Amino acid sequence: MRTVEEDLKLIKRGAEELLIEAELVDKLKSGRPLRIKAGFDPTAPDLHLGHTVLINKLRHFQDLGHRVMFLIGDFTGMIGDPTGKNVTRPPLSREQIVDNAATYREQVFKILDPEKTEVCFNSSWFEPLGASGVIRLAALHTVARMLERDDFAKRYRGGQPIAIHELLYPLCQGYDSVAMKADVELGGTDQKFNLLVGRELQKHFGQTAQCILTMPLLEGLDGVNKMSKSLGNYVGINEPPGEMFGKLMSVSDDLMWRYFDLLSFRTTEAIEAFRNDAASGRNPREIKVLLAQEIVERFHGAAAAAQALADFDARFRQGAIPDDIPEVCLPAAGQPLSIAQVLKRSGLTASTSEALRMIEQGGVRIDGTRIDDKNLVLADKGAFVLQVGKRKYARVIVG
Repeated sequence: MRTVEEDLKLIKRGAEELLIEAELVDKLKSGRPLRIKAGFDPTAPDLHLGHTVLINKLRHFQDLGHRVMFLIGDFTGMIGDPTGKNVTRPPLSREQIVDNAATYREQVFKILDPEKTEVCFNSSWFEPLGASGVIRLAALHTVARMLERDDFAKRYRGGQPIAIHELLYPLCQGYDSVAMKADVELGGTDQKFNLLVGRELQKHFGQTAQCILTMPLLEGLDGVNKMSKSLGNYVGINEPPGEMFGKLMSVSDDLMWRYFDLLSFRTTEAIEAFRNDAASGRNPREIKVLLAQEIVERFHGAAAAAQALADFDARFRQGAIPDDIPEVCLPAAGQPLSIAQVLKRSGLTASTSEALRMIEQGGVRIDGTRIDDKNLVLADKGAFVLQVGKRKYARVIVG
């Protein structure tokens, strides 16, 4: 039999803050399965590993015997979550939300147990609530209180517009907790204000206030910014196994431990043993391989993870060029093209300035040979295999 202390240790693993811990202990001591809520607005069709920090924690609760309520914000998605935004976020159309929500359901069950998961849509209670119900809900909060939220306060001070519908978002998220009778709500650290609104509204409606568990925002591959598709520093959970494996192997040795803490299902004791191994001289790359294999296996299976490792070793240890690289045809119009132009036009770099920077850093190869000349021009006819960094390839045909 597990103890409450053991359960609490798993719940708090990797978490940023737990409010209120004593209240959660009382809930756990009751012995009843708790209702664990986490909401996701279907703003994009694909989830990335940053999203899975919360989903992994939901799985921890499932492993402890609790009921997970995975909320798809098909109603709030049409408002647009203003969290962290310095401009009004454009709302999604109903069609976009329906399409994105369908892919969310498919993806989350790669982590969650479908038998212990209740998928909810908040349109099911907001649409019957109607305009009069939303107005009554809005009467429960003041503008002054809403402007205490950090991102709203910054925008207000900076003269950036705040649309009225954005002020409704925290209230709607809070009312979700009322409708779902949540015992615990999970969210990123940037969601703390909204989660606290849920506690207040539950008390107003005569419910026991939910506990709040905030999780850190996972850094992207650059190790600096929050993982984000818009920043290009993400690992999508639907990416091909080889691409996922390669991206995970590209993270720094320091960032690897952050990924272990927030993404791995290994025990804290096992991860600590890896840390001790690294401190004793074990190559961090060997440990990073174990992380990459675990993540790829979770989303693609053991065979795919083994093949991804084999392909990675062949490509980067033995210098092999992958067979499935994209082919790009560039008309030269009788004129030689500079290497920076070719790298940009073939999609290997976002700009010529990035191309020049990669050359300067020694990250560009032509037919396997590193180039250092930023003024290099390619013949007006010919075929070349270009490589930028460790993972970007293109077979470029000029002429």
